[in-house]
Amino acid sequence: MKLGLGGAAEKNGNPRIERVAPTAAIPGGEITIHGSGFVSRTQARPLVRFGDAEASLALSSGKRLIARVPDGATGGIVRVTTAEHESQPYPVAIGLQIADNLHPVGNPAVDALGNIYVTFSGPRGQRVPVSLYKVTANYSIKPFVTSLINPTGLAVDKAGNLFVSCRHDGTIHRITPDGRSEEWIEGMGVATGIAFDKEENLYVGDRSGTIFKISRSREIFVFATLEPSFAAYHLAFHPSGDLYVTGPTTSSFDRVYRVTQGGEVKSFYRGLGRPQGLAFDRDGNLYVAGCHAGHRGIVRITPQAQPEMVLSGSGIVGLALQPSGRAIVATTNALFTLDWDIRGLPLIG
Repeated sequence: MKLGLGGAAEKNGNPRIERVAPTAAIPGGEITIHGSGFVSRTQARPLVRFGDAEASLALSSGKRLIARVPDGATGGIVRVTTAEHESQPYPVAIGLQIADNLHPVGNPAVDALGNIYVTFSGPRGQRVPVSLYKVTANYSIKPFVTSLINPTGLAVDKAGNLFVSCRHDGTIHRITPDGRSEEWIEGMGVATGIAFDKEENLYVGDRSGTIFKISRSREIFVFATLEPSFAAYHLAFHPSGDLYVTGPTTSSFDRVYRVTQGGEVKSFYRGLGRPQGLAFDRDGNLYVAGCHAGHRGIVRITPQAQPEMVLSGSGIVGLALQPSGRAIVATTNALFTLDWDIRGLPLIG
């Protein structure tokens, strides 16, 4: 919905916001504001505010502004102010930081109660004091597990158990809701991204190029083979049951793969720089953390493989979309939450 002033405001010299792109960001991300009346006779540049926080401008002209979302930005609106006038507010979704001093390397996981799980992965082979944190639904941060080395991929089953891959030794661990950890399986190579299908088979990406399928009875199958990734695999299931995979390489023009339920690997989309964590909404649109057309953030790719940058921000490695419309965004060292009019899928189908 547009909240601009309309033609009369433009005639009076008021700044008018017509649209913004993208419509969501985390602090540090850039939003382009399109409209008119941004030039003032007595002021070199207008002021742009996200809530009450003033943004810096990377570009300023009469009809277009590029504003960098400042730290501490709150509220769901942006305004443009010149020396004489102020625009009507325009809706935007801005992420609120809820945790920092972390080290996620993929998607956070969210259980049915709204608890968020996130890693402190650490350098390869190095044990850190706390390897997993739990962020409660009211954003209280608690150490959750201390025993894992290089926790990487996270997934929650229907019973609320958290499964964690460890790229250091190729193990998968199962952690109960009260924090008791056990090694569930080993021998997964450089284990990275993990995801459950609707039947609760667990899929594990080995960085050397293999996607393993592990049944509920812990039988292991080679499900698919892709090209090796220098970083990690990230996995997410489409509502249809096909598995989508990213695996960043040294290319700036990487692919998103679609793996059918029979294990056939197909290229779904090519053209992202360092694509990482991914998730689906209810309509089957895919959201990928990556770079597109020189901009970093979260890219939405439609079922027809049409891309659009929908959230701006640097260092994003993963995301979780919840059925309620709340999104959790993970960067290389922090977690953000935002109310984003995008409905995610229920836990495990």
